[in-house]
Amino acid sequence: MIASTPQTRNTRIAEPQPPIWETHKSWLAPRLVVITFLTLIFGLIGERQNYPDWLMLILGMTAYVAGGFYGTLGAVVKLREHRLDIDLLMILAAIGAALVGEWQDGAMLLFLFSLSNVLQDYAIGRSRKAISGLMKLYPSEAKVRRGDAVETVAVSEIRPGDLILIQPGERIPVDGVVRGGQSSIDQSPITGESIPVEKSVGDKVFAGTLNQQGALDIEATQAATDTVLARIIKMVEEAQDSKAPTERFLDRFEQIYAFIILASVGLLIFIPPALGLIDFQSNFYRAMVLMTVASPCALVISTPAAFLSAIAAAARRGVLFKGGAYLENLAMIKGVAFDKTGTLTKGKPAVTDVIPAAPYQDSDLLIYAASIEARSEHPLGQAIVREAETRGIVLADVSAFEALPGKGVTGCVDEAQITAGSPASFAGEALPPEFDAIHALQGQGKTVILARRNDTWLGLIAIADQIRPEAAHMVHDLREMDVRAAMLTGDNALTATYIASQLGIAEVEANLLPADKVSAITRLQRDIGAMAMVGDGVNDAPALANADIGIAMGAAGSDVALETADVVLMGDKLELIPYAIRTSRKARRVVWQNLTFAIGVVVVLIIATFAVDLPLPVGVLGHEGSTVIVVLNGLIQLLLIPEWQRSRETKMNSVV
Repeated sequence: MIASTPQTRNTRIAEPQPPIWETHKSWLAPRLVVITFLTLIFGLIGERQNYPDWLMLILGMTAYVAGGFYGTLGAVVKLREHRLDIDLLMILAAIGAALVGEWQDGAMLLFLFSLSNVLQDYAIGRSRKAISGLMKLYPSEAKVRRGDAVETVAVSEIRPGDLILIQPGERIPVDGVVRGGQSSIDQSPITGESIPVEKSVGDKVFAGTLNQQGALDIEATQAATDTVLARIIKMVEEAQDSKAPTERFLDRFEQIYAFIILASVGLLIFIPPALGLIDFQSNFYRAMVLMTVASPCALVISTPAAFLSAIAAAARRGVLFKGGAYLENLAMIKGVAFDKTGTLTKGKPAVTDVIPAAPYQDSDLLIYAASIEARSEHPLGQAIVREAETRGIVLADVSAFEALPGKGVTGCVDEAQITAGSPASFAGEALPPEFDAIHALQGQGKTVILARRNDTWLGLIAIADQIRPEAAHMVHDLREMDVRAAMLTGDNALTATYIASQLGIAEVEANLLPADKVSAITRLQRDIGAMAMVGDGVNDAPALANADIGIAMGAAGSDVALETADVVLMGDKLELIPYAIRTSRKARRVVWQNLTFAIGVVVVLIIATFAVDLPLPVGVLGHEGSTVIVVLNGLIQLLLIPEWQRSRETKMNSVV
């Protein structure tokens, strides 16, 4: 055995650092576009004002260097990979225009092309932010009992079988089973359940969930690298690393188009003079005209021109698309799957029914129940307190308050013992006739709290998550657009079925973990077609990433959901989903209009180049004119007209 020397052990090969223009591209590229535009304008003015030749040369070189900088870099990289792309074609077209004395036209091509690239780059680089957001759910360390000692260890050092001590307010670091204690656990980051779940000995718990009340002893069943949360992170990574079929098709088309044009121009430059059909200079001029009119500027601009106009219009209405590809894909969806909690519902429990037992009134029941629940931090108790405050009820003083984990709360109000808890905590006791409504309320997915004063029943209070008022109308709009709606939730089947029936949603799947939601999305894609997923929580991130389009609720959504989604609804307005689909469908129609027009113009100009010896200025005019037309078509149909209609509607509503 040969011992390694210290030099061998400590030597590290320095990784090459990317050049400054790559690390600062987001800052530099927009400024190069501005420089290209300004030098182009000054060049056009200089022609009219007879600027000195040296100044025109500087303006032309500056415009070309600034406008073609990143395009040239991209073309060189692709050439090293033995690939052709539109970057190379645009650069050669611009150089060809300069060689025949029309550098301003070449600068215009470079300006428009670089501008479209800059605008599209804003949608790139979001994937890894989602991963960092997920990792925030992991605590950095935990208390572990090993033998008779309690050690504080890093989460990565926790092994299956370790006994972890969890205090109130702490996040659970790994998946495990409760071996001691009782508490309520907020599982919404993993399961999406709106109401904390009571946990006792033998119950499973998940990494990333929050312990609210009571201390727990948890036996780890998985290492930190194999938890449900870790699998969420992996699923998001895998989904975001995969390329869409449309993107792969465009990559192939780009190479084919560039090869055909370059081969055609090359043949045109050399073959006719070699055959003695035309002199080289005249033929070279015609080849440069062909290079200019065949350059795909209008084709390249037609898609982002329409999509960017639609994105701008949608942003003003509160819909944020993260790129043109997502806008296009949304037009093709056949169904929308919704998370329940925080999406179709408000995600905050509220009192729905107050049923007092004789001889008490609503106010009597609420003043006693809310007074003792005011000492509790449980979300259900806080919902009762909010209901009392809404009704203007003044809470009473409480003494001897005690929280009973898994059962309820108790305390003294006006020297009377008040107890509030679930029906299970009063099992075996005789109940008044008013409590016959318990099963009906639970059948509607509501949580029921019973209250008692000494040995006399005060009544019951039903609590449930509230359906968003616009949800039913939104589902109806989707149905009118031939888009099917489905519900995927981690909540229980009883609650999910009731909520879905109120909204007119026929397809419901409940009790789903994040991986189950991904499987459900896959099934829906197979049975229905392209699917959008709408959600707001960390537990929705894998489904958002694996759906054809992920839509996040902007105001209530978690950071992970917002970063993972392709579309964000600012302000959590569900009625914007049908609007977003209509906008995407219209944008897709405009794109096809633009593509058809742009291809038609290119074909006509190419034919004219050979049939009537098309002059370069006319070719440039037709080429640039088509570019302007496709940009204006998208701007007018998708931005200006919708904004005018919205402004008109606003004025009419104000008059009414």
